[in-house]
Amino acid sequence: MKVCIAEKPSVASSIAGILGARTRKDGYFEGNGYQVTWTFGHLCELKAPEDYHEEWKHWKLDTLPMIPEKCGIRLIDNAGIKKQFKIIKKLFDNAEEIINCGDAGQEGELIQRWVMQHAKAKCRVRRLWISSLTDEAIREGFRRLHDSHEYDNLYLAGLARAVGDWMLGMNLTRLYTLWYGGGEVLTVGRVQTATLAMLVERHKETSSFIPKDYWVLTTQYRGVTFTLENGSFDVKEQGQQQLDLIKRNPISISDIEEKQQRESPPQLYDLTALQVDCNRLYGMSAADTLATIQSLYEKKYTTYPRVDTRYLSDDIYTKCPAIIEKLTGFEQQTRPLKGITLPKSKRVFDTEKVTDHHAIIPTGQISGTLSDKESRVYRLIVIRFLSVFYEDCLLLTTSVNAAIGSFKLKATGRRILRQGWKELYRGMEDQTKEDGNILPTFQKGETGSHQPELKAKKTVPPKPFTEASLLKAMEGAGKQVDDEELRELMKENGIGRPSSRAEIIEKLLRKDYVVRNRKTLEATDKAITLIKRLKRSKSARFLTSPELTGLWEKHLRQIEKGQYSPILFYDELKRQVMAVTQEVKSDSQGRVDENSSKRTTSKKKYCRKRTK
Repeated sequence: MKVCIAEKPSVASSIAGILGARTRKDGYFEGNGYQVTWTFGHLCELKAPEDYHEEWKHWKLDTLPMIPEKCGIRLIDNAGIKKQFKIIKKLFDNAEEIINCGDAGQEGELIQRWVMQHAKAKCRVRRLWISSLTDEAIREGFRRLHDSHEYDNLYLAGLARAVGDWMLGMNLTRLYTLWYGGGEVLTVGRVQTATLAMLVERHKETSSFIPKDYWVLTTQYRGVTFTLENGSFDVKEQGQQQLDLIKRNPISISDIEEKQQRESPPQLYDLTALQVDCNRLYGMSAADTLATIQSLYEKKYTTYPRVDTRYLSDDIYTKCPAIIEKLTGFEQQTRPLKGITLPKSKRVFDTEKVTDHHAIIPTGQISGTLSDKESRVYRLIVIRFLSVFYEDCLLLTTSVNAAIGSFKLKATGRRILRQGWKELYRGMEDQTKEDGNILPTFQKGETGSHQPELKAKKTVPPKPFTEASLLKAMEGAGKQVDDEELRELMKENGIGRPSSRAEIIEKLLRKDYVVRNRKTLEATDKAITLIKRLKRSKSARFLTSPELTGLWEKHLRQIEKGQYSPILFYDELKRQVMAVTQEVKSDSQGRVDENSSKRTTSKKKYCRKRTK
């Protein structure tokens, strides 16, 4: 028998149907020479500290740092998981071949490899690698199964991430809790602490911000606002002097420039871009968006969601007309694209920029009904997909230069000559730039009276983070970049993976480091104190650096490509953990009683968990 193992029962059911394994057994399907079983996500986890040494069970400073000679895995202590694993092991023991049908990504690879290792599977293993769960995709995937060894580096990257996060999280959480906790657990992690540092820094910027007054000199002519060149003043009297001068003379139009511009459609969605739009438009959290798009994937509406690229591989181009043809409910939007040769742009199709999977697009297939949230997210994905095949939006930008005596002024406006792809967004929440103001027709050399005004204004503090802006900052390693193509270039240095960022934000909320205030995320006093202590430490300061955390993320991606050693990654973190431990233990300030009963209760809950 060939044994297929999927990550969820629902996925196993879809695969079994295609393979003809239609007899339902306890924990698997069987038929046509196949047995199709499943996990429930993770069945195995890294061993707990006490699995290595009995003394590591207790939170004591003299046991730190805990550095296992070799990390191991164990079965999660759950009756349902143990029962399913027993079934899987029996199937593996009698299998002629195992087909790994786990989610086609780093975490999916790690989940199934650990199960195979714990079951001591010895037969040949092949890999199903697909980007959607449509019947066609599953059939095609089974026609071109890959040797499992092709994904060894993917597994090594996932293992390095898991082991590194365990070592850093377990050690530094215990260390900071015992030394500085004062009765509560202080969780520290590779990704969550760098993210928290950004929130704390933004809090510091906003809370210490002192608004400053300034004045802007403008004038109104024919209902249009003209701005004075160098017309911003820190001292009101300077602005008043200029105001008095320009009042004396009429305005004269010196030059008119018109320029046609093209505005390309936005790039296709990766997970982070989708989470940003869903938060901005619908107030959905990153975790909520991930759950929704995962559901759409499992219902076969969309392709694999946990992706970090906004491109399609070149071979997808030939499949796009069929996808467009099958989209139901979007007949008006698809009509202009039917019967034509679809444009093929490098902004959309570029195999070299596709990683494990391509951008999120609709499959054209429908399986089941959709909730309100699913319908909204699905519509965003469909409209974005269709828009890349529409014409560019054509704009006419007008710049009107004027003079008042020796003073130079300018007014700008623009109007749309051709809607192009923006036509698709009519009736939807506005995701496009404002069309701008349409200027009246001016004649070069015309003059007239005007109404100048000196407006008092105040500088404003940086805006608090929303989930949308925080996700952008995580993607850009602390730099909130709006330009799509620049963000794409910075992704290798981002904090965390697209699939993990939602959980990081939720973890910060659960641990009382962050609170939601309507749409914004704000750091708590607990968070501010922790980051302050970490920054005070020379050896621990690296944890608060988005840039350095982004560099580690780049190393993990390089491991995935076979360009960096997982041992180097592990050794680097090990050195940092040892240095932080030594420095904190020598800090005579802030030490608390490590036998606090309140802390003992809390830390038991954390002991088995790994912190990113």
